[in-house]
Formats: sequence, structure tokens, C-alpha cells
Amino acid sequence: MTIAEVYYRDKVAGILTKTREGYEFIYGAEYLGDPTARQISFSMPLRSEKYSSANLFSFFDGLLPEGWLLDVISATAKIDKNNKFRLLLHTGRDPIGAVSVRPVGGTAG
Repeated sequence: MTIAEVYYRDKVAGILTKTREGYEFIYGAEYLGDPTARQISFSMPLRSEKYSSANLFSFFDGLLPEGWLLDVISATAKIDKNNKFRLLLHTGRDPIGAVSVRPVGGTAG
């Protein structure tokens, strides 16, 4: 199991987990209790129940580089292009937009 923190701007919004069965995302209780909290995606509205998927959620998949940039990052970081979770941990710290993904207790890469 691999775990990442998902941030909305500078606040931890929830936890993204890679499991044997696929992926899970759950908003944090503290984040849900914040009246200024926003959903990270239209496909993932605020709720206390976890989201589960056999594949990486399309929202997070959309944060990944594509085409030649994916090839360059994959080769440079020595990460298999099909290992989307690891790529997300490597590239997710500084994406375009308000949502970032960071490894729990470590650095990307």
C-alpha cells in the first residue's frame, strides 16, 4: 500500500492510497469540517465516505504529463510510464491548478 497526501492549495484535503485492488481517496475530517473547503474535482464532491476505483481516478490521471513530456520524465526519473501512482508522486508537487499530491512523510522522486 502506498499513500499520498492530496492538498487543495495549502491545506491537506485528503489521502490517496494505492491498494492491491486499485485506488482509494478519502477527504480528511478536518478538511470536511472547514467551511471554506472545496471539492478537489467535480467528479469527487465533498463527502466523508471514501471513493474507490480499480484504476487511478481520472482527475488524478489528468494531472500527469502526456506524450513526449511523459517520455522525458519517465526516462529521467527512471519510473515506468505505466506506474501512474509513482509518476503522480514524482510530478504532483507542482501541478497546474490548486491541487497537489505529495508523498506522506517524504519527498517526491
